[in-house]
Amino acid sequence: MIGGDRHLALAEVGARGIAWPVPFDIAPVLALRGQPVAVLASGDPFWFGAGGSLAQHLDAGEWQAFAAPSTFAWAASRLGWRLEAVHCFGLHAAPFARTRQALQQGQRLLCLLRDGKAVVDYASWLTSQGGGASRLWVMERLGGPRERLRQTTARACDFSDVVAPVAVAVEVLGLQGLARTPGRPDTDFAHDGQITKSPMRAITLAALAPRQGEHLWDLGAGCGSIAVEWCLAGGSASAVELRADRVANIEANVLRFGLDAVLTVLQGAALPALRDLPPPDAVFVGGGFDLALFDALRAVVPPGCRLVVNAVTLETQSALLQLHARYGGELLQIDVAQAAPLGRMRGWQPSRPALQWSTRL
Repeated sequence: MIGGDRHLALAEVGARGIAWPVPFDIAPVLALRGQPVAVLASGDPFWFGAGGSLAQHLDAGEWQAFAAPSTFAWAASRLGWRLEAVHCFGLHAAPFARTRQALQQGQRLLCLLRDGKAVVDYASWLTSQGGGASRLWVMERLGGPRERLRQTTARACDFSDVVAPVAVAVEVLGLQGLARTPGRPDTDFAHDGQITKSPMRAITLAALAPRQGEHLWDLGAGCGSIAVEWCLAGGSASAVELRADRVANIEANVLRFGLDAVLTVLQGAALPALRDLPPPDAVFVGGGFDLALFDALRAVVPPGCRLVVNAVTLETQSALLQLHARYGGELLQIDVAQAAPLGRMRGWQPSRPALQWSTRL
C-alpha cells in the first residue's frame, strides 16, 4: 500500500505501507508495476490527485479507481456554494499566482494547499495583491472525525495550528481582477520598452485567434506579452528571445501571471530553436523576421499553422510585401496615435506604423 502518512496510519497497514516521497513522485508505484498495489489518495484522485499522474503511465487494464467525494465537494457542501460557480485550484506544488485570474470582486475560490504553513502564506500573498479584506474559511481534514472549519479574513489570518490536509475557501473582496480580453495595460507587464503595445497586442491576438489547448511559438518575444495573453486565453506557448535581460522579463511575467505550467521560455536565436519546440498551432514573430526564417517555418510547422508577423522596419515590411504577393493572406497597415501633452495643450503622439501579415502555412 502506498499513500500519505495520514492515510497509512488511518488504514493501520503497518510495515506494508510505503509513504509518498517528498517532493511527490509516482516512481514508488511504477517500480511495483505488475504486482498487486493499493494507492491511498484523498477524495477524487483525478481532480488535482495522484490518479491522473499515474493513469498516463499505465495501460487501461492495469488499474481501477474507487473515487470518493473530492475535497472540493466536501468544502462546497459545508459552505452551501454552487460548485459549478467556484474556481478550484490545486496549489500543493504550484505558485499562488495561479489563482490571479480569478481574483475579482465577489468571486469564490477553493484552494487545496500543501500544509498548514501554506494557509498563512497564501493569506499574506492575497493581502499583498490588495485582497486583504477577502473572507477566508480554513478547512482541515474535511469528511473525517477531526474535521475543523474556521473563518477569518486574508489580512487577519494568523493560524499557527493548521493541520493537513487543508483547503482554503476564499470570497474575494477589494480586488478588480484581470481583464478577460486581450490588450491588457502595458503596466501589467515587466518590460524594458520592448513590448507589443496594448492596442497592437489586441489586434495581434485577434489575428492569432487563440483557442483552448492550442500551442503558440512567440519568436523574438521581447517581454513575452503576446505569449502571456495567448496563455491567458487558454493555450500554451514557447517564447524564444535572444537577449538575457529580456528573457528575465519574460520569466518575471510568467511568475506574475501564474503561467509556469503553460509558458516555456528559451534564450537564443529563433532559427536554431525551431526543431526543439513542440508543434505549434500558431506562430507569432515580433522581431527578427526575414525570408530565411519564413522558409524554415514552412519546413517544420504542421500544415495549416497560423502565422502572424508584425513589422516596423522598412526591410521587414519589404519582405512581408513580397511574401503577401506570392502567398496571399491578410496584409494590414496599423497606425496608432495617443493623446499626449503638447505645451499647454494636447496633441496626437503617433507610434511607428506597423505592417501585419497573417496567413496559414
